Amino acid sequence: MKRYLLFFLLLPALTFAQQDRKLEKGLRAIITGFQGDVGIYVRNLKTGRYVDINADTIFPTASIVKVPILVGVFDKIEKGELSYHQPLMYRDSIKYGGSGLMQFFKDSTETDLSVLVALMMAYSDNTTSLWNQALAGGGQRINELMAQYGLNNTRVNSRTPGREAIRNVYGWGMTTPREMSELLVKIRKGEVISENASSRMYRLMTHGYYDEVGLSQIPPYTQAAHKSGSVDASRSEVILVNAPHGEYVFYVGTKNNKDQRWTNENEAENLIRKVSAYLWDYYEHH
Repeated sequence: MKRYLLFFLLLPALTFAQQDRKLEKGLRAIITGFQGDVGIYVRNLKTGRYVDINADTIFPTASIVKVPILVGVFDKIEKGELSYHQPLMYRDSIKYGGSGLMQFFKDSTETDLSVLVALMMAYSDNTTSLWNQALAGGGQRINELMAQYGLNNTRVNSRTPGREAIRNVYGWGMTTPREMSELLVKIRKGEVISENASSRMYRLMTHGYYDEVGLSQIPPYTQAAHKSGSVDASRSEVILVNAPHGEYVFYVGTKNNKDQRWTNENEAENLIRKVSAYLWDYYEHH
């Protein structure tokens, strides 16, 4: 009985000890003075030690919503309602601007589902993403899946009945730094949909074209799964790094940003680069 009592008395201290105060101090120094709202979540998968700075604050996902959409598509594949190489035909009627390549396809071009998910994750293709969202059963079905995995704030808003008002606040989707990071961890561990589905999703997330922000600070010979999202007043990125000395995941979310320039010198993008570089140095060179 005394042994169990001692365990429970120590439990809060053990939980508290998992917070990496040294790392937190370094990260807070980096974000000091940022002209906007910032949230950061970092967890070392090897040690379990973490940092959470506004990690449960809701941020716009922008294109990071494509991770939940990907989960929705693979849920349909797992159930046999879709197949990975299912033939599809592109029509101009579904064209959507912004990032991506499929908007430039000729009408009636033959394609397949694997191309849609690859373009969505690698090139953040908006046309294929909206197509995938529909194929997955829509935003409501994807949101049900997020709830099943314990993600209470990660939601698709656009083209989802009943979420019009919240879409005006957060846009296409919403999440927290902690939730999206932990979704990537679940995928990495094979716990989302199935082990095979998780493996395929993770592989798709390691082939990103947009590699000039957080990913640019990770050596090219180190694999990392990632997704970034950008709109005028919000720039965010989530990355899970398969680092030699221990894997780690992090999410940097920003919103209400003063600097809304679409240049490489955008303040939020520079912030994400600094955080990514600091984490790599902290975990690999200390």
